[in-house]
Amino acid sequence: MNVARYLQKLHPPCAGEYHLDLIVRYGAVPVIVPRVTGVHMLLQSFEPIHGVLLCEGEDIDPSLYDSELSGFSVEELNEIKLLHASDTSIDKEKDSIELRLAKLCLERNIPYLGICRGSQVLNVASGGTLYQDIGKELSKKNSGERKVVHMDYNNYDGHRHPVKVVKDTPLHRWFEDCLDESEMEIKVNSYHHQGVKKLAPRFVPMAFAPDGLVEGFYDREGYNPDEGKFTMGLQFHPERMRQPDSEAFDYSGCASAYQEFVKAVIAYKKKLGSSVSMPKTLQLNQEIEKKRKKIIKSFSIARCMYGSGNTFVSRYKPDLQVGANFLEENTALSLQQEKRLKQMGATVRNGSMYKKMLNMNEERQKLARTVMEKMTIEQLAELDAFYKIMSKICFEALDSKLKIRAL
Repeated sequence: MNVARYLQKLHPPCAGEYHLDLIVRYGAVPVIVPRVTGVHMLLQSFEPIHGVLLCEGEDIDPSLYDSELSGFSVEELNEIKLLHASDTSIDKEKDSIELRLAKLCLERNIPYLGICRGSQVLNVASGGTLYQDIGKELSKKNSGERKVVHMDYNNYDGHRHPVKVVKDTPLHRWFEDCLDESEMEIKVNSYHHQGVKKLAPRFVPMAFAPDGLVEGFYDREGYNPDEGKFTMGLQFHPERMRQPDSEAFDYSGCASAYQEFVKAVIAYKKKLGSSVSMPKTLQLNQEIEKKRKKIIKSFSIARCMYGSGNTFVSRYKPDLQVGANFLEENTALSLQQEKRLKQMGATVRNGSMYKKMLNMNEERQKLARTVMEKMTIEQLAELDAFYKIMSKICFEALDSKLKIRAL
């Protein structure tokens, strides 16, 4: 089963490996969708897609969800860009690719797991909005225990803040062993200055930060991993919630999102396979296929002879004639085809000349054989010795010239 995992900026070198390791561990095959110009128009090339994992990255273009740009002044926007320089650059191509992937999943009920920015993409694709800057829009409204630091550049991977888990949600079940029923809190990592402002109507919150920010949500109607249903967004990074200098997770439930996601991917693949009839294998016309193989053989022989300088063509004449006929009969070839044929020693333009050259060489061989048949054994032995000496001298000279060229 294929999990399309979008390739984007990763903060520490190991971030992407954590995602991929967990996907592979639970039995899926990650297929990277690269961020290159035009990929958003070629997503069908990655079909079949059995699941999509979207992860971290830069800010989403605010014009995609907030036409008024949250009323920030020019000075405030400059402050945000200065403080979060690595995140505030807008990449419209990436936005286009990710939003198309998210909408594709929503339309077809393909399993989707969004981590950090991936959760924000899911919300925007479903009609929700974002805080363009939590510090300017949300944190300044809160104080004391309700004030939360969502981005700590001085303690990047070590920073944690509490979130309150909503009962009877997948997140509750995954972290149930670690939750105090009276508080329902876990501590999560945090690497973002944006977040969900208005949650799209189809989603249900799974966790809140003390300042009220939604830290996790899912589609209740679209959640049943055993049946291939999984649509979820997590603002935090469970795959990176590790103990200091260790691969051990902070909580036993940290890997559950990936485990359940892959379970849904496998179930979706099975469901898709049972409902889609595969097209029959294309049957080639046997006569055409036989001709094609003969033409390929002809050009392969010509290329070998051209490269080696071998002019003994009698035994190959019938095979070579097939290629020569093909060249003369087919004059409307593409430039790419002509280029390939030229590498083999012949093109449409010089096909006849090449054929004449082969015939001329054959005549020379006949003449040489006639002369040699009249020579004595001693004369043939001397001639053979002479050509062996010349061959050795030629080889040494060629080797010397190649070494000089290499220097």
